[in-house]
Amino acid sequence: MRSVLKSKIHRARVTEADVDYMGSITIDSELLKYVGLWPNERVLVVSNTSGARLETYVIPGEPGSGEICINGAAANKISVGENVTIMSFVLSDSQVDPKVVSVDDENRFKAYL
Repeated sequence: MRSVLKSKIHRARVTEADVDYMGSITIDSELLKYVGLWPNERVLVVSNTSGARLETYVIPGEPGSGEICINGAAANKISVGENVTIMSFVLSDSQVDPKVVSVDDENRFKAYL
């Protein structure tokens, strides 16, 4: 078995950072559907702005909102306005065709990559 890329939201903009929330990342639920992410799924979040990397889990946000909210202690590492890439991985014994999307300036689906 190998850990391979399953889903990727490329270069989204963080719209909110809430250090007082219990933890996780809130993502517009429409984006979750495009890339096949589930609520509570583990994701790797990488800031293209600062280089910070962290793992957390997904909470679905309001559909069509463009929401990308870094919650809990992670909000000390990644701030509002930063550009992030969000990825999930799966264990597989065969190749996986990942769902990779780009988004516009409002974090709305632009294209499959």
